Amino acid sequence: MGWELAIIIVIVLVVVVFISLTVKIVPQQRVGVVERLGKFNRLLTPGLNILIPVIDQVRIYHDLRIQQANVPPQTVITKDNVQVQIDTIIFYQVVGPEQATYGISDYVYGVRNISTATMRQIIGKLELDETLSGREKISTEIRIALDEATEKWGVRIERVEVIDIKPPLDIQEAMDKQMKAERNKRAIVLEAEAAKQDMILRAEGDKQSKILKAEGDKEARIREAEGLRQAQELEALGEAKAIQAVAEAEKARIEMLRSAALTEQVLAYQSFEALKEVAKGPANKVFIPSNAVETLGSLGAIGELFKESKGDK
Repeated sequence: MGWELAIIIVIVLVVVVFISLTVKIVPQQRVGVVERLGKFNRLLTPGLNILIPVIDQVRIYHDLRIQQANVPPQTVITKDNVQVQIDTIIFYQVVGPEQATYGISDYVYGVRNISTATMRQIIGKLELDETLSGREKISTEIRIALDEATEKWGVRIERVEVIDIKPPLDIQEAMDKQMKAERNKRAIVLEAEAAKQDMILRAEGDKQSKILKAEGDKEARIREAEGLRQAQELEALGEAKAIQAVAEAEKARIEMLRSAALTEQVLAYQSFEALKEVAKGPANKVFIPSNAVETLGSLGAIGELFKESKGDK
């Protein structure tokens, strides 16, 4: 029984080992490079794959997702002889598993080395100010250089990012002082500009106020003159109508006198009667016009006229 149990266990172990060597399950977004008798045979795709034990062997598995590789901080010298420390990170993707396996021994190490060499060449052509403000340019040039080199490695560079650029401490202190001075200068300029704008707006408002006031005074004077003119016109029109009415009344009176056939003696008598009424007033003196004196001279004739009239009656 002991030997039989041992044989069963051995058989089970052999079966398990055989299955493990034969059946390979590959996760999604991963591939395996299969060698048959030491030579590339095929790629294991995601899912269930069957291998020939001992003859087929999986050389390496590649992750097809986008990977990132941190490049160690590099100290490089700019065109104006300033040492700066640059940190970069590279995003890449394996697109040719066979080339990535047999084209280079370690494509990650190769990407880092090419990135470092390219970075030194680029920074050596730039001054410090251009380096600090040219991260996008540096990233683009490093990516172009890596694309040319990694094309044969089955690796595609997705993106290169310059994380940080650190100048020396004394340069940083000088830059901080310069930045503070620039901020203070900008604040003074902005304050002066605000004061200028305030004065301009105040002057503009005062100007507009004076213009509006002058326009109002002008409009008031125009309206006042227009009202005075209309009043004068109405007054003149009233006087003209009054004169016309008087003239019309005088004309009517004359016409009535003519139609009544009054003689000069009757008119003289009426004038005398009017003078008597005037003399009855509170004034103790009566001024008689010269033409009235002539009328008074004819009183005797008027008296004779009345006597004759009574005799006839």
